Amino acid sequence: MLTLLAHPRWVIVTGCCLAFLGSAVNAYYLIELGTSVSHLTGDVSKVALSAVEGQHYLSAAAFNLVFAALGFVVGAASAGYFIHHPNVALSRPYGRALIGIGLCLAGAHFTLDSMPLRSILLASFACGFQNALATHYRGMILRTTHITGLLTDFGTHLGMRLKGHDIPLWKLLVPLCLVLSFFMGAVLGSYGVLVLHRPVILMVAGFYVTGGLLWSFYKHAFLQRGFLNHGHKPS
Repeated sequence: MLTLLAHPRWVIVTGCCLAFLGSAVNAYYLIELGTSVSHLTGDVSKVALSAVEGQHYLSAAAFNLVFAALGFVVGAASAGYFIHHPNVALSRPYGRALIGIGLCLAGAHFTLDSMPLRSILLASFACGFQNALATHYRGMILRTTHITGLLTDFGTHLGMRLKGHDIPLWKLLVPLCLVLSFFMGAVLGSYGVLVLHRPVILMVAGFYVTGGLLWSFYKHAFLQRGFLNHGHKPS
């Protein structure tokens, strides 16, 4: 089972699921606080624009940006220190990582109204941690919290293929699947907030914790049987 779960197809499926969930979290914060927690490019431009225009809410937007950037960097650094590996290594504690992300998002949910900056910090930490878990798939970096790099890869390979270069079809399909997953996560996350009025971030936290527990259970079950393939590298 663990060897199966490390198969390239399962790596892509897992990446799509993480992109879906990460996008739902980001949509939630964009709706509730007008702040992104999974990518910061737009927020930097927005704060700069507000500064030039002299808008009165600059201070709040700038504070949100600082806390989102701080949380994202610390989350990425934590993943790099404790878990990161350039390829899928089944011996690493991915289950605990998913559980930790879920708990951070649960904390972000319960502090959103009373301490919004702390909520942003926790959510961006979770997103930074998740994004740093990116793995290599045949030389392509799979990111799961923003799509700029994915669209770059897709566009570059599409242009090369149209020019006649021998570009495998999977180099187009993999980033496209991740982008579509991100889009669907944003759609359903927004629908859950705006139409269903559900605690989307808490529901997403539950998915992370459940996924982490299931992964840890199966991993340790097969580890005890001697089936764990340490350092497996998907081809």
